[in-house]
Amino acid sequence: MELADDWGELLRAEAPNYARVALTNIRREFPSGVYHNMTAPGDFPFRPKARTPAFYGSYDWHSCVEMHWLLLRLLRIAEDVIPVKQIRSVLNAHFRPVALAAEKEFIASRNGLGERPYGWGWALALVHEAQALDEPEGKKWATALQPFADAVTGCFLNWLPKATYPVRYGVHANSAFGMARAWDYAQARAETGDAALLEAITAKAYAWFGGDTMYPAAWEPSGQDFLSPALAEAELMARVFPPEEFGIWLSVFLPGIAGGEPATLFTPAVVSDPADGAIAHLHGLNASRAWGWRRIAESLPDGDPRIESAVAAARTHAGAALPHVVGDDYNVEHWLACYAVLMLS
Repeated sequence: MELADDWGELLRAEAPNYARVALTNIRREFPSGVYHNMTAPGDFPFRPKARTPAFYGSYDWHSCVEMHWLLLRLLRIAEDVIPVKQIRSVLNAHFRPVALAAEKEFIASRNGLGERPYGWGWALALVHEAQALDEPEGKKWATALQPFADAVTGCFLNWLPKATYPVRYGVHANSAFGMARAWDYAQARAETGDAALLEAITAKAYAWFGGDTMYPAAWEPSGQDFLSPALAEAELMARVFPPEEFGIWLSVFLPGIAGGEPATLFTPAVVSDPADGAIAHLHGLNASRAWGWRRIAESLPDGDPRIESAVAAARTHAGAALPHVVGDDYNVEHWLACYAVLMLS
């Protein structure tokens, strides 16, 4: 697909900048937004690095996990244009067994519930990226991360069976996006003989989303979305459905795609104040929409009349998001590069 080729070239051009942003952010401990459930007076973390010594930077836990994922992804697909030696040094320091043991303890605790399912999904995406890195250090990191991955998998397996209803809005609690980020890890784990996570995600995806029709996407966006509920769901179902069934499901879920409807889903969001953390989310909405439209285009059969509209929407939203990835306010820069790399790769 021409879009993939164009964006692959763009990613290689921007990869050094994205790597620099990630390296800076994962070692920047403050400012920090910490979710903590206090059980008594004085029960709070001394500092972020003391509680989560691997994923302490980039303002909050899930953003730090995302930035580690970004570095692993770039090591795998753009190694020749990024500061490899520096990246390996930082990852070796952060992926120490002692540090990851603390991360395992955190994510399995009550405080780890604040990362459900968004941080959980990115955590398993991170582990999958380490597993996919075909080199000795990648294998070492994947091995070190495995107990942590087992804990995150346990979180999903405990939650999904009792989650009666999905969360459909466009921020961290969105069910479809978190499940989609965990999908590749779950699929790889199933190939080793343990299909429990893949089966749990698949069952919930069908139960929650398989019968959705005429989704009210004209109501999007909300004022602090960084995800499109409609496109997050479509991206997940593109993974779950066999290819020939996805197009049929999409035709009743979002029936107006070929004609560019609803217009709000094809129109980039406007960010009035990037220094306002909630409003700044809308930069991420533009990037994640670009990713969602790309996934839809890539999942439809050749010649499908919806591909042209999806590709055009992907390009339009990417054009709105990418100028803000590097050099913008920290409310944007501590996380948006992850979405740029996801979108472009």
